[in-house]
Amino acid sequence: MLSLKSERIPRATIRRLAVYVQVLESMQRNGVEVISSGPLAEACDVNASQVRKDLAYFGEFGVRGVGYNVASLIAAIKASLGVDREWRAALIGVGNLGRALLHHAEFKARGFNIVGAFDCDPFKIGEQVYGLEVTCTSDLKSAVDAKGIEIGIITTPPERAQRAADHLVEAGVCGILNFAGARIHVPEKVVVEYVDFFHYLYALAFSITGSEHRSK
Repeated sequence: MLSLKSERIPRATIRRLAVYVQVLESMQRNGVEVISSGPLAEACDVNASQVRKDLAYFGEFGVRGVGYNVASLIAAIKASLGVDREWRAALIGVGNLGRALLHHAEFKARGFNIVGAFDCDPFKIGEQVYGLEVTCTSDLKSAVDAKGIEIGIITTPPERAQRAADHLVEAGVCGILNFAGARIHVPEKVVVEYVDFFHYLYALAFSITGSEHRSK
């Protein structure tokens, strides 16, 4: 990973960097080799000074008057984010959402390889789901050790999320992505990110409602 100019990187910057990578990879597929901050900013729906400020946290990129080499910038941002290597993950909760994520090829393509699927339902244990055998959650610790799992993905019903988190913490997992609609409690050393679709739907509904009021 590249050395940071500051240890305090705003979370908003990290999220924008992920958008930059997505847009840059799309440009690369379309044959773009060099891009300046202006067109990149426009494609990412931010301003050019914001792009330059975000990249400045991680060092000097690009050549003044020329722009950024797309391939080099993608590699540099990925190194900065720590996604220039494989991350192995375990998924807990093989319901409809869990199965959809297991079938999502983009996880592995972006370096997040789900190598274990776990559930406490005896009717699911032993089932083959997209190349993975569903294993009992009680066996998580041995799987984490054997497969080098660092990330846990929770897709259980909300009432089972804390139990799933406890299993992951006890197994030594250091990061959790929680899709369950419930807050979980973990030690400070464990990083948790929440994905709740309703948060975005509430924000969308609010924005539409506000727009309707403004148009009247």
